[in-house]
Amino acid sequence: MSWNDMQPLLSDSTLDTLFMVWWSTFYAVLIGIPVGVLLHLSARGAMLQNAVLNKVLGAIANVGRSFPFLILIVVLMPFTRLLVGTSIGPTGAVVPLTIAAVPFFARLVEAALREVDHGLVEAAQAMGGGTWTVVFKVLLPQALPALVAAVTTTVITLIGYSAIAGAVGGGGLGNLAYTYGYLRYDTPLMIVTVVELVVIVTVVQVVGDLIVRRLAGRGTRAASLRVGLRRVRTEEPAPVAEAACPPRTTSTTRIP
Repeated sequence: MSWNDMQPLLSDSTLDTLFMVWWSTFYAVLIGIPVGVLLHLSARGAMLQNAVLNKVLGAIANVGRSFPFLILIVVLMPFTRLLVGTSIGPTGAVVPLTIAAVPFFARLVEAALREVDHGLVEAAQAMGGGTWTVVFKVLLPQALPALVAAVTTTVITLIGYSAIAGAVGGGGLGNLAYTYGYLRYDTPLMIVTVVELVVIVTVVQVVGDLIVRRLAGRGTRAASLRVGLRRVRTEEPAPVAEAACPPRTTSTTRIP
């Protein structure tokens, strides 16, 4: 296949891949952050300790992460058709991509929140902060660099998943590589597709690392404390000085 014939196919497939990855990442973050927060808050010794809720959410997350993605696409085809009207193409691939990414991202969120200094949480509670205050003023701001790194990892994982989805009719670069590169033995097209996927992954990783470094360099901890927590100055009472009492004088009367 000549480059003139290859270029429109690559352009359309790249846009399809970006479409799938963008929307699946958006929904994964939208759903995964609350799930990850609940996993953290319901753990043993946490603010909303609930063993049943924690075990149920943990089991769902573990099953979702361990399910092979190719089988997940096939299993979800009826649900995908019911939800978006089709199980093929980029739109049909967003549903299984999102369902696969949510438990993965939720566990990353839980791990990021677990690394927040517990002393800051106790300080917020001591100042009367409730659960939502602790979550939005302490936990999420403190874990922001780790959360950005989690989003970066999720995007890169979804790029790989999108290539798998393309092999079963999901469109994108994976479908192009399989349909033209593998089935039609077009080795140059296969190489170009692989190189483009590598470039996309590299760009995502570099941008994600840059954002993480910027957030960490700004001193996220100190900034979030200034915004979210008001410093309470506790002044120790000055020691009360005992009044100096004059020494008791005893007068002795000389008896003649």
